[in-house]
Amino acid sequence: MELLGTTTILLLVCISCLLLFTTWRSILQKQKQPPGPITLPIVGNILQVNPRNMPESFKEMSKKYGSVFTVKLGPQKAVVLYGYDVVKEALIDQADDFSGRGKLPLIEKLFQGSGIVTSNGETWKQLRRFAITTLRDFGMGKKGIEERIQEEAHFLVERIRNTNGQPFNPGSFLVHAVSNIICSIIFGDRFDYEDKKFLTLIDLLEENNRLQNSIQIQEKGNSHSHFTVETLSRTTLDLFLAGTGTTSTTLRNGLLILLKYPEITEKVQKEIDCVIGRDRSPCMADRSQMPYTDAVIHEIQRFIDFLPLNVPHAVLKDTKFRDYLIPKDTLIFPVLTPILHDSKEFPNPEKFDPGHFLNANGTFKRSDYFLPFSTGKRVCAGEGLARMELFIFITSILQNFSLKPVVDHKDIDISPVVTTLASLPRPYEVSFIPR
Repeated sequence: MELLGTTTILLLVCISCLLLFTTWRSILQKQKQPPGPITLPIVGNILQVNPRNMPESFKEMSKKYGSVFTVKLGPQKAVVLYGYDVVKEALIDQADDFSGRGKLPLIEKLFQGSGIVTSNGETWKQLRRFAITTLRDFGMGKKGIEERIQEEAHFLVERIRNTNGQPFNPGSFLVHAVSNIICSIIFGDRFDYEDKKFLTLIDLLEENNRLQNSIQIQEKGNSHSHFTVETLSRTTLDLFLAGTGTTSTTLRNGLLILLKYPEITEKVQKEIDCVIGRDRSPCMADRSQMPYTDAVIHEIQRFIDFLPLNVPHAVLKDTKFRDYLIPKDTLIFPVLTPILHDSKEFPNPEKFDPGHFLNANGTFKRSDYFLPFSTGKRVCAGEGLARMELFIFITSILQNFSLKPVVDHKDIDISPVVTTLASLPRPYEVSFIPR
């Protein structure tokens, strides 16, 4: 009995020590993690975050907790990186550690985790390498793709000309034009704007999940291959979604802003007339001679802050970052808003001002803070394509048309409609008057 009692006491002491050690270690680890607001059971910090304007919520939290802080979105813990220095340190200086793709229900539902946008590990590396190599083979970064964009810009201009100056919402025109660039790269040819198959393709982009979920055939003879019908289908779809939505939305925003500021539009058109004239198509070689136009396009991308939260990342292992320990698989938000709207780099950042990208002598001024495509290993694979599209489409439109608003330009609202992930332009109409 005495031996049994001693054994029981020793067992209780061991259990107590184990519990104390576990508690101590948990507290110690928690103290090492980035600070943040007090969380509630189950809901975390949901009540402290405005889901309709998370960038603003994170801005307020950063004032209290600094440039690195923790929030819990329901049961999911996330670390927010707020500011240029901290984002650069994570995505560039510690690129490998922060190169994972964070998993959010909305993004998972849209992309299914099998394509280039949401995959991780070796699958992501192989798909990204394949996508970039294939796009280059098809002409991205070469004169071939530039000619395709010029051709599409010509069809877009003619389609606009057929509106005969009547006001309309240009959204669908821009979506079709940008989508046709991806079509010409992937399928080898563009579609007529009235082609029923093309219109169906555009409509089905939003229903892609149901269609893609039915594809289950793996590459024959290699059950471990990253190149399956599903992953390649998802990667192709990712190119459509990312390549169409971001660029067409930026163009829509750009035209709205140019409607708001006719004096800026006139300066761009004077530069177009001086460098390009009216008789030939704009080309990328013109950009170096058009600093004001280049500055306007950069300022459009900076000002609209299309993806304010960035596409979420994740750490691939327990990661020491500054004085903190970030556990493996933690969701990371490398927020772009405080970078694109940094008041030291861009004075009066809430104001649309092409001068943010111009030197005193009128030459173009580059900025390390210009990160609309993000940075690091997860930087947008289509950045080069998007830059070409924005320059050629905008200059082609302004070469041929003056923009006439349906309301006084002073009454045009260019403030974005902020959604969970993106900043979108408000609906508007415009008349394109031949020059």
